[in-house]
Amino acid sequence: MKILFLTTGTFGSINDKGLYPDLLREFTKGGHDVYIVSAREKREGFKTELVDEGMAKHLMVKIGNITKTSFIEKGISTILISSQYKRALCKHLVGVKFDLILYSTPPITLGSLVSFIKNRDNAITYLILKDIFPQNAVDLNILEKSGLKGFLYKYFRRVEKQLYNISDYIGCMSQANVDYILKFNPELDKNRVQICPNSIEIQNKEISLYKKRQIRDKYGIPGDKLVFVYGGNLGKPQGIPFLIECLKSQINNEKAFFLIVGNGTEYKRLSSFFKNENPSNMKLMQRLPKEDYETMIAACDIGMIFLDHRFTIPNFPSRLLSYMQAKLPVLAVTDPYTDLGKVIIEGEFGWWCESNSVKNFREVIHTIFKCDKRVDMGKNGWEYLHNYYTSDRTYRAICNQIINQK
Repeated sequence: MKILFLTTGTFGSINDKGLYPDLLREFTKGGHDVYIVSAREKREGFKTELVDEGMAKHLMVKIGNITKTSFIEKGISTILISSQYKRALCKHLVGVKFDLILYSTPPITLGSLVSFIKNRDNAITYLILKDIFPQNAVDLNILEKSGLKGFLYKYFRRVEKQLYNISDYIGCMSQANVDYILKFNPELDKNRVQICPNSIEIQNKEISLYKKRQIRDKYGIPGDKLVFVYGGNLGKPQGIPFLIECLKSQINNEKAFFLIVGNGTEYKRLSSFFKNENPSNMKLMQRLPKEDYETMIAACDIGMIFLDHRFTIPNFPSRLLSYMQAKLPVLAVTDPYTDLGKVIIEGEFGWWCESNSVKNFREVIHTIFKCDKRVDMGKNGWEYLHNYYTSDRTYRAICNQIINQK
């Protein structure tokens, strides 16, 4: 088959490590021809270009700025992406007919392009659903269902439904995502919606005790404390004000050390907390290169995940996989709608509490210190990763759906 993958996110190369490169390499291993279309924002200063990467053809399309820019510019650029991608495809991939189109959210505005290629090539369409928009924006009070912002919500909700309707299959990150999509989009055939979780080509990121001491010394992390690490985006979805309250509750915990690593719109808020409180058992760092980050994660003891309690959509953060690769047990502090906590508890590789009670957070921290099975829990996570979150498993699930349709 000829596979077309559409994304507006960061995509360096099919040879990189990551959710989508790992999955697409599985298609190449299966003998399929892979074509990737990704974005180059205007600020980068590059033109549209088609690159032969050996395993795949990669079309990088010049678009407007959609990150680190004003709300208005981001909105206009996002709306224009579909037409810009269409022109680039027709110019640079003349005569190529696709059998399968893979595309992910965000954004939800590629619908017209997907529809065009689907009708032109009689292709099968598969949406990899990573983001339920616009409801997530409503949850965080960025959009509203009434008033002036209500017009935007209704527009994006209509676009969202159109995207679902043109998708032959919708792959969701977890069972809670499947249930949510079917509940709020009852017109969809349940046979079109399946679990397609975040998945990777697994690497053992566990390190030796000697290496762990080296890494801790390098980054100023104490060697005699239980180290809790949060790594990833520091934005509104993570509920940073609540994270700060949780950190405040642990300032006097002499047995624990809390490491926060990442970037995002709420980084400055965290930075202000660290400057004002100057906690001796905590450290804030900006995002590191991927390899350095994963090595540092492996030098810690407990991986943390935070989600804003206002969410009514079931998020399932991919940073979980980094912790599992390093054989770290996981502490998830989330809203009650995600089934992340359920998965962690049933898989016996961590702990969960709701992200609305600092008291509950303190109690879970106390429980963790009393737990004598933390190493075993990390190993359980490693096994769970192998059983459910491998890119080859996701590849086979997608292919089985397509074969059944044919």
